[in-house]
Amino acid sequence: MNGTSETMGAQREPVTVVIVGAGSRALNYASYSLKHLEAMRIVGVVEPNPVRRAHTASLYDLPADRCFDSVDALVSGPQLADAVINGTLDALHVRTTLPLLRKGYDVLLEKPVGISEAEVLALYRTAETYGRKVMICHVLRYAPFYQALNQVIQAGEIGDVVHVQTEENVDYHHMATAFVRGKFASLERDGSSFLMAKCCHDLDLISWFKTGVKPVRVSSFGRLSQFREDRAPEGAGTRCVVDCPIEERCPYSAKTLYVDRGLWPVYVWPGYLDGVRLREEEKLASLAGDNRFGRCVWRCDNDIVDHQVVQFEFEDGSTAVHSLVGGAAKACRTVHITGTTGEIYGELEEGVFVVRHPDPWTEDGVYSERKVNIEVSGEMHGGGDHRLVEDFLRVVRGDPDAGYSTSLAHSIVGHVAGFRADVSMAAGRTIEIDWNGILV
Repeated sequence: MNGTSETMGAQREPVTVVIVGAGSRALNYASYSLKHLEAMRIVGVVEPNPVRRAHTASLYDLPADRCFDSVDALVSGPQLADAVINGTLDALHVRTTLPLLRKGYDVLLEKPVGISEAEVLALYRTAETYGRKVMICHVLRYAPFYQALNQVIQAGEIGDVVHVQTEENVDYHHMATAFVRGKFASLERDGSSFLMAKCCHDLDLISWFKTGVKPVRVSSFGRLSQFREDRAPEGAGTRCVVDCPIEERCPYSAKTLYVDRGLWPVYVWPGYLDGVRLREEEKLASLAGDNRFGRCVWRCDNDIVDHQVVQFEFEDGSTAVHSLVGGAAKACRTVHITGTTGEIYGELEEGVFVVRHPDPWTEDGVYSERKVNIEVSGEMHGGGDHRLVEDFLRVVRGDPDAGYSTSLAHSIVGHVAGFRADVSMAAGRTIEIDWNGILV
């Protein structure tokens, strides 16, 4: 497309989109269309759960012939839309996206791209072969906090980046719900490691800050230290509301977290995304029964690590470290970037970062500092979710001003680094990354 008035007029036609996997993330992205019908229109859904499928159809007024129980059913007929939002589970990302690319759809794909380096690269090569546009939901690149921070880097305000240090602290109730009791607790069962399920965002940010310079060596260490049976407090039962005498004073109490506080309903209560709302007594009965979220947090089937550190060396000799810690009191992402002439330090949730420079001529004779305040949005991921959708729509239209920051080609760097980090952790040795041939 070019910038003519005729093209601009064509751009006013909404991009048509099919939802594949009507979970919370895909529905969040799709909800952009409810306020911006002129830009995006949901025209179909693929969802194996019939209740969820019907509920999604009612949200977007979809006829029965636009509702499918599988991707195979969707691609067996004519192409229905310009693009797809793929919000399936991690292990299904690649296998559901490949036929969509072959059919002609552009795809907005939830992260992580896939559950192995090999399948991620296979997806990349298929997208290249068919000339399809694939954007990955690395929404933090679109968060105003990180966009402003990266602008400081790209402007050269701190010189050349020498070291990047990032940290994600996963708070105790999120850790217990998603990574101990929930659907990301087991590598063998669920497909993604703790690092890739939770922190491929952060690895992507590191690669973004070092755009054009790739990591060539990685080492990683981690362990399951907290959430295991031998660490259970004395007297702990097996299910919080059934046989646990310490439940009332336990911070991981399923009753406290999911009934009294009402946290994580999408995870915990069957049918929540389909509009089902349980009464308190029904919730307690569910937690006492076979609901996996009613289990003692120290007596689950989780096998992923609960803390991990990753170290990178880049081809220009610079370094990076990412720390992932589960069970923290406060959820937060921090970043500290040191350059040859200055540094940046900030915390996403606070919406503030500072830029410092060595300066012996200041009043305190140490450094000068300016503070950058970013309005913190109540939206998830620092306000990046719908900004990402907006850019995806521009990409699909062929808008030359689209950022396309999280293209599949860009996102592969952080993914490969993350997969190699997990190999390093398992093998107990440093792993080399030879990029020759990876992105051919």
